Amino acid sequence: MDQKRLFAAIALSIGILLLFDLWSRPEREAQQARLEQQRTAQQAAPAPSAATPAAPASSAAAPGTTTGAAAATATTPEQRLAVENPTRVRGTVNLRGARFDDLVLKRYHETVDRNSPLVRLLAPRSDGHPYFTQWGWSAADGRTAVPGPDTDWTVEGGPLAPDSPVTLRWTNETGQEFRIRLEIDADYMITATQTVANRGTQAVELLPWTRIRRERTPQTAGFFILHEGFTGVLGGRLHEWTYADAKEEAQRRNGPAFEEETAGGWAGFSDKYWLTALTPADQSTRVRTAYRWVSELGQDRWQVDMTLPAAQAVAPGAEAAFATRTFAGAKEVNLLDAYEERYGILDFWKAIDFGWFWFLTKPFFAVLHFLGVTLGNFGVAILVFTLGLKLLFFPLQNKAYKSMARMKVLAPKMTEIRERYKDDPAKAQAEMMALYRSEKVNPASGCLPILIQIPVFFALYKVLFVTIEMRHAPFFGWIHDLSAPDPTNLFNLFGLLPFDPMQWSSLFHMPVWAILMGITMFLQFKLNPTPPDPIQAKIFAWMPLIFTFMLASFPAGLVIYWTWNNLLSISQQWYIMRLDRQRQVKAGTYTPPPKPAKAKK
Repeated sequence: MDQKRLFAAIALSIGILLLFDLWSRPEREAQQARLEQQRTAQQAAPAPSAATPAAPASSAAAPGTTTGAAAATATTPEQRLAVENPTRVRGTVNLRGARFDDLVLKRYHETVDRNSPLVRLLAPRSDGHPYFTQWGWSAADGRTAVPGPDTDWTVEGGPLAPDSPVTLRWTNETGQEFRIRLEIDADYMITATQTVANRGTQAVELLPWTRIRRERTPQTAGFFILHEGFTGVLGGRLHEWTYADAKEEAQRRNGPAFEEETAGGWAGFSDKYWLTALTPADQSTRVRTAYRWVSELGQDRWQVDMTLPAAQAVAPGAEAAFATRTFAGAKEVNLLDAYEERYGILDFWKAIDFGWFWFLTKPFFAVLHFLGVTLGNFGVAILVFTLGLKLLFFPLQNKAYKSMARMKVLAPKMTEIRERYKDDPAKAQAEMMALYRSEKVNPASGCLPILIQIPVFFALYKVLFVTIEMRHAPFFGWIHDLSAPDPTNLFNLFGLLPFDPMQWSSLFHMPVWAILMGITMFLQFKLNPTPPDPIQAKIFAWMPLIFTFMLASFPAGLVIYWTWNNLLSISQQWYIMRLDRQRQVKAGTYTPPPKPAKAKK
């Protein structure tokens, strides 16, 4: 009866996995189709022109175009300002509306193929997924003409590059000159200083703002261990909102999903590997930040605003300024740490979702990154790192393995006690405990190595999953990306058969490294003492197979870690058991394990 229950439980578990896979498969296929459409649209769309503006830098706006909209004629082409630094980015700023809506990351490709397109972070409205940052003003006095989304700015200088700032200018018909001075560093940070010079005869009240806007809901990875959406540290606290939660809250409040006034801080949109975020240039400046959702023409629009808490009153002959920084690039750990230190941006590193166990995950990353750079291979770094952890926990695990070795020696006596008191479980349990005390054995000590490994496993999983440094990092042979699953598959004989078993179900993915992991896990369990409970023993016997299927689709780096850790554990455990057997032989207390009975003919 117990065996029937065990196999029924296993069959039920497998059935649940199959049903879940069938249920979620249409959504996964739809997501993959949307990703392919997005990539196709990005590759097909022509790159925005980096042409210089037609109007000279010194010219003012023509009469009749100084209304709030300052609209350009439909026949006038958009002019663009080229943006580039030597190794990190290239793109353009749209001078119509002062929108930074074209940014490509030079160091990152969409796939491991070096000939694949570069990652595009910001995109114009002509693209399928518009994503841009913009600078502007609102007229708090209700009468001053301010630059609008169709305003054509003139530019002084260019192209925008490190140590080569530019200034955008526009003047309304009542004498207020609006300027945006843009500076870019050698990495991913742009500083924008918005200035209003009032050369008119009346005081004006204006509210400068900067925003990041997404005019389509982006494709997300959809993993519960990874946050994607609105993110930021404001008022010393991390605020994270998924797109779904922000939409629900915005609808409930009929306004911003979140809004807060703080001194300094940062806020923006976080993708798995990319970040676009705003922060005041002076961290002592008080700003009002909001996460917004609106629906326009049936499309969800997402926006992060950063502005002053109150409008600036600018007297005739006076000027007022507001400076912000925009980060738009890859979430590289060391770079975010450097920006945090350089500009005093509080907890900027939290843009990377290291999770609740960040105090483990971040140090693990630091060690792995150092080893990876030093050794030239992040896969080798994982092996060396695992060996280091084994040495660090050696005394603790050594004690556990010694106890497990003693448990294995005591197995015949434990079997004898169970047989003797099979009709009296309470007496059998009492005799077992007496045996443990007399032999100074802790039956729970075998769980210690597993308990130690669990937080290490999850911390390493986080590092492989969320850090861009691990993205597209190769190992050896067929492993070209440690952050992606092993691409080989037993069910098509590792590529010999011309079909993809994954088209049936994700359960039909059994790569080489997962098989090696299962084998090493099986060997490790064979070295452990057999649990006294037969049902528990059968469950443990099935664990290697279950874990093999569970980890088959995990990042290859994680499966390599688990396999290598198993091999080290087997070596350590075998060595300790050998020493314990030699000690017993010398003491004359060694009892050879009983030989399995031969089957009767």
